[in-house]
Parts: sequence; structure tokens; C-alpha cells
Amino acid sequence: MTAREAAAAGVHSHVLTRLVASGDLERVARGLYRLPGDAPSEHHGLAVVAAAVPHGVVCLLSALEFHGVGTQLPCEVWLTVDRRARRPALRQPPLRIVRASGAALTAGIEMHPVEGRDVRVYGVAKTVADCFKYRSRVGLDVALEALREGWSAKRFTLDELDRFAAICRVQRVMRPYVEALVS
Repeated sequence: MTAREAAAAGVHSHVLTRLVASGDLERVARGLYRLPGDAPSEHHGLAVVAAAVPHGVVCLLSALEFHGVGTQLPCEVWLTVDRRARRPALRQPPLRIVRASGAALTAGIEMHPVEGRDVRVYGVAKTVADCFKYRSRVGLDVALEALREGWSAKRFTLDELDRFAAICRVQRVMRPYVEALVS
């Protein structure tokens, strides 16, 4: 639960401080609390980021890892925010910020429950197109691996991939790789 949610329920911040001091509540991050017996899930960092940055969308390597595509295990949470938004002030977990606007920001968002919180994550087809768009940041090998594994696991169709490639403006870049994969 967040401090804002506690305040809306009528719990004063001093009560939260006393509960943390007595060990009845555990402070996970600034403004984020949980019961002490709850073990964090595999995607605990995503839940923390979703609580701290509700307008952000998990993207690129973090989205690939969330969907189980590829072999990437990022040490940071990759997050897309609006190009005009302030940089999120979050120390833990470390963030890698990507800025976007318009359809590149809003298309392909899926909501997934993680530790009782809705986390906004790009779908597999949008993530693959983003990997080609940001291939200088993540590497072409990561983009190709995501394309290969996503296609072989039937996680997207060619129509979906083409739609997101058009939104990300990477259709011409992806075309030879997709043709080689399909043929």
C-alpha cells in the first residue's frame, strides 16, 4: 500500500511511522509499505516502480524479462515516460528512462497484476518493435533474439508486429529480418 492510499483510508502518516518502528509494517520504498511476512515476488521491482511512477510503462529489457522472451536479465527497470514528464525520483530499484510521446507511448500497453498493483507493461509485439527502435541502446542482438523467440513461441502475429513497427517507424529496418525469419 502507498502512503497516499493509507491517507485516503484515514490513516495518518504518524501511525504508519509507528507501525514501521514496531515491526508491524515494513517500508519497502519511500511512500510504499507492506506486511512484514509477505515475501517479494519475482517482479517486485516492477510493483515498486508502478506505485512510484503510475504514468510510466515497463519497456524494452524489463518487458522482455517480464514476458519471458529472450535471455536478458536487466539490473535496472526500463521505463517509458512521456517526453515532457519529470524524471522520476526513485533510488531503488535503479531506473533506465526512455522518453516517448503520442502513439509510441500509448499503443500496446497491457495491465498485469503484480503484488496487488496494476503494472503497465508493453506487449510482446510492441516490445520487439521498440527493441529495433532503440537498437543502439539495447543492441541489435537483443532485438533479433526477441524477434526470433517471440515468433517461435507464437506470442504475436505478423499483423501486430507490422502495426507496432509502423508506430515506432522501424518497418524498413525490420523488414529484412522478418522476411528471413518467416521464409
